[in-house]
Amino acid sequence: MCTSDTSPSSTGLDWVPASCTLPTVEQPIRVAEFDDLFSSSVRGAERIDATTLRLDVAADAEARARDLASRESTCCSFFGFDFAPVGDVVEMTVTVPAAHVAVLDAFATRATAAVGHGARAAG
Repeated sequence: MCTSDTSPSSTGLDWVPASCTLPTVEQPIRVAEFDDLFSSSVRGAERIDATTLRLDVAADAEARARDLASRESTCCSFFGFDFAPVGDVVEMTVTVPAAHVAVLDAFATRATAAVGHGARAAG
């Protein structure tokens, strides 16, 4: 979800920091990968606080979520991702430093919107 696009109005990627190292051509692909994960495998989303988001990911999608989180951390090192199995889901906790709350806000908005289209939102 980390991009350095400077013409966001056409892409919807204006919320990401310029510090991202993901090549521009790969940025929309990464966003699409997260959107697909959110819509197909995230069962709930809860904003814990300003710098923390928890997603309930279907257990069978854990490897995919871990791979995506690992790749995202490579280009945007400020993201923290932790995983913990809880019942029939895996809690994916996403954290950012206070300086990157706007990035997490957008990430949470995308996740919550996708969950609303096929799964329940945690609350």
